Amino acid sequence: MSERKKVTLPVLFDKMARGIPLTMITCYDYPMAHLVEQAGIDIVLVGDSLGMTMLGYESTLPVTMSDMLRHAQAVRRGAPNGWLIGDMPYMSYQPSDELAVLNAGRFMAEAACDGIKLEGGQEVVSRVKAIVAAGIPVMGHLGLTPQSVSSLGGFRLQGKSGRQAKKIVDDATALEEAGAMSILLELVPDQVCGLITERAKIPIISLGSGPHAHGQLLIFHDMFGLYPRFTPKMARKFGDAGKVIGDGLKQYVAEVTSRAFPEPERYFGMKEEEFAELRRLVDG
Repeated sequence: MSERKKVTLPVLFDKMARGIPLTMITCYDYPMAHLVEQAGIDIVLVGDSLGMTMLGYESTLPVTMSDMLRHAQAVRRGAPNGWLIGDMPYMSYQPSDELAVLNAGRFMAEAACDGIKLEGGQEVVSRVKAIVAAGIPVMGHLGLTPQSVSSLGGFRLQGKSGRQAKKIVDDATALEEAGAMSILLELVPDQVCGLITERAKIPIISLGSGPHAHGQLLIFHDMFGLYPRFTPKMARKFGDAGKVIGDGLKQYVAEVTSRAFPEPERYFGMKEEEFAELRRLVDG
């Protein structure tokens, strides 16, 4: 694929207006970001899910701003033209508006992100307003919000009852009115996602929330069999890179053990007379 033009907010809103579904994916490092760029993905999220997929934590909570910035910088180098979103990690925005603006600004200044994402509804409206006022685009995140998973009762569907769903709908309205440029809905019923999408004037992205949104998000490692602990129901495997890599590593072990690798074309020698001179020098 030839180098494409930079994805901008007007590009995303134009696609939304024309009914063209937006594509979004999580990504965490340079080589995978290069592939994402070549595929022409619209929105690239450097998610705090890297705590689980890349760093091996049991949750996203231990992830730091330093972790996020280092990975966001790598992804930007690999995907220079995607709309890049930095995911605000746990406690990088919850304590105060001022801290939220400071850390959001770090994503923009240090990692060349195009915007940030944070979790929560009406309780983070002041954070959203403050960040937007600083000139930084914000994506909201409702439904299953991993940073609050303990209070949500685990990784499960959110908004199953009418009352719970109404809270999510109200939160979406509050985020949009606060200036959010987009909202990610994770693990909510498809009817709820559809209702929010009908009412919204900003792009709604679905992660396991059905087909009625303006776009879809998947986790890179879920898509390609690279996360060993589990594969969530909402993920579709588009290729089994994990098996390919695993089989290759087993073959490598077998060929090194049997001395089939390295073959002569994989290494280098020196002229016999030079080696003879080396032996003479070494042996004295």
